[in-house]
Amino acid sequence: MIKKYNMENVDCANCAAKMEEGIKKLEGVNDARVNFLTQKLVLDTEREDMDVLFDEVMKVCKKVDGDVEIDFQR
Repeated sequence: MIKKYNMENVDCANCAAKMEEGIKKLEGVNDARVNFLTQKLVLDTEREDMDVLFDEVMKVCKKVDGDVEIDFQR
């Protein structure tokens, strides 16, 4: 399933690329795209435990940039 989420405070394209690389390494993630300009995350996953996945994604992103926020409510 492909889901799109709004992000805030992604400061640079390099940070976005690092987040994207880290998210792609998570179990059950087929693909991930972090767009610095639009502040969007596109996540392609087959995982059922989305709450756990969201926590893992946040850990990856916060490790790169502690100020980043992702709206997982969509």
